[in-house]
Amino acid sequence: QDNEVLQQLSDKMEKTAAEDQSDELDQNPTFSDLNAKEILHTPAPSQASGSTDKTGSFEKNIGKRRKKLFRELTEEEKQAKVLYETAVMILNATTPDKKRAYDLFKQSAELNYYEAMKIVGQAYFYGDVFPQNLTAAKLWFEKLATEGSPFAQMYLGLMHATGLGVPPNLGKAIIYYTFAALGGDIWAQMIMGYRHWAGLGLKTNCESSLHHYKKVAKKVEEELSTNGGSAIQRVRLYDEFENLGSSSQLLDDDLIQYYQFLADKGDVQAQVGLGQLHYQGGRGVEQDHGRALNYFLQAADAGNANAMAFLGKMYLEGGTVVKQNNETAFKYFTMAAEKNNPVGQSGLGLMYLHGKGVPKDYNKAFKYFSAAANQGWVDGQLQLGNMYYSGLGIETDYKMAIKYYTMASQSGHVLAFYNLAMMHASGTGTVRSCSTAVELFKNVAERGRWGTNLMQAYNDYKEGRVNEALIKYIVLAELGYEVAQSNSAFILDRGDLDIVSKNETFFRALMYWSRAAGQGYSIARVKVGDYYYYGYGTEVDYEFAANQYRMASEQQHNAQAMFNLGYMHEQGLGMKKDIHLAKRYYDQAAETSTDAQVPVALALAKLGIVYSLQHIQELNFDALLPNINMNNILGPDWDLYIMTTLAVLLGVVVYFRRGPQG
Repeated sequence: QDNEVLQQLSDKMEKTAAEDQSDELDQNPTFSDLNAKEILHTPAPSQASGSTDKTGSFEKNIGKRRKKLFRELTEEEKQAKVLYETAVMILNATTPDKKRAYDLFKQSAELNYYEAMKIVGQAYFYGDVFPQNLTAAKLWFEKLATEGSPFAQMYLGLMHATGLGVPPNLGKAIIYYTFAALGGDIWAQMIMGYRHWAGLGLKTNCESSLHHYKKVAKKVEEELSTNGGSAIQRVRLYDEFENLGSSSQLLDDDLIQYYQFLADKGDVQAQVGLGQLHYQGGRGVEQDHGRALNYFLQAADAGNANAMAFLGKMYLEGGTVVKQNNETAFKYFTMAAEKNNPVGQSGLGLMYLHGKGVPKDYNKAFKYFSAAANQGWVDGQLQLGNMYYSGLGIETDYKMAIKYYTMASQSGHVLAFYNLAMMHASGTGTVRSCSTAVELFKNVAERGRWGTNLMQAYNDYKEGRVNEALIKYIVLAELGYEVAQSNSAFILDRGDLDIVSKNETFFRALMYWSRAAGQGYSIARVKVGDYYYYGYGTEVDYEFAANQYRMASEQQHNAQAMFNLGYMHEQGLGMKKDIHLAKRYYDQAAETSTDAQVPVALALAKLGIVYSLQHIQELNFDALLPNINMNNILGPDWDLYIMTTLAVLLGVVVYFRRGPQG
């Protein structure tokens, strides 16, 4: 049904595009063609239009680059390299001068230095340091693509897929994405995984999606296993707008300052909380291991077991703030474990499991992991799963491995998702399920470091850089992030953009609402219904709108969808007029959400009036009363007049029933 949304959308787009498209662009598919092809399942790249594109020389260009790497540099190339390395040094300085660094990157890029060209192309694309200029970005990416750059091929694919800076051409986009993915570009692999999974521009193919997502998830797993990772923030702009700018997902600056004040005054819980916040990042706070170390040391000195355990983690992992030190890690873990702290117990288990600073001892590792897991600590659960899976010191038991991986995954542990995905992909300890494996791998892929771009996009939006925010969200939407799809739709829905013409905003918004709805976001499903109900970016289609509301009502129990279904049954829009069904849906909406109770009360009061009028007519009082037609008496918006009157009356009643004040 999501495909039906985009199919109907494409019909409207084709009509508009036919009127607006200039002769110069006649040889390329329009934006409407893009969506039509996505739904009609564009054939494989070898069959798609544009198959003779310059990306066909991919292998030859890669060979040229390899030869260039193994010969002596020319004077110009040496100069370009010096400019690039100087720019990097400036960026990494204690007080970086970003403008000067990027000017040097541009000079290096103009001398054809490969890495500098990538940075300059991105800077123009995102509007980072340089003013946003999609035409300039395209030129740099094309120059890189002639060198066989998978990075540039991915960006060119993205531009052709979204119609940013170029006429939309899904055939070219798929070709660019395909070559970029073959060349090892992680984002291209993620895009291809998502498109095969959702059936966007390609036939739905679970195994192909699995192939691509597995590669991306493996990269994420390796990075998390080595360096850990920061929390990925997923702020919904729609929720913030509905809640008048507040977001429960982010900490207010004043609240953080208050915690810092408490921590500075010696409040141990505030010290531990801020330490964990800076250690992991998230809630609008950037990862900062230096601050985390400072807070943990203060709390540990006061005897806090959690702080001791996290100090153990920091010394075990090592990094830029503290050097890896097994002896210090063991000391802090032991101090925490003696206080029955699960983080400390799990840390000791890890050291005994791998023999880090202590003799390898699977029995002790199992004991400590079990103690931590029994207290609900996710790392303990994960490691117990690993021991059962690999048979380390115990008999291999895949069922028990799945049990503990599942427990850890319920707390959001990314490595647990990865291990479960691997088991479902291979059918180890469970029935093989490609769809389950893909969903799990997709979850892991979206925890990669690039997910932090969600927060960058959010910050751009809050600072009024709406075009820059939209670009970032659109890129992440292509990668398959549902929250980026819904945020892109939200921004497009509100308009006032320079990079998208006004006659395209509703078309594009509907496309992204549809994609977000396809990933289970109920508000997006309701929005799709609204667009078809009011005819935003498409023809009015009450039946299709009702179908979208029904899906949101039945699958996600959305109160707004229930209310809308009640109204459509009451009015006979897109479905049979039925007052009894209308009342049922109104009642369901009130039961589902307290926010719906007042509008439902008004709707039911109005429904009672309508029912009474119908009942009078059914009694056949023609001789006493003329046939009552509210449309003739009050006009087509008579129901709104009645609801407004009832609302005013309700307000008057509440006012006089409040009793004396003061």
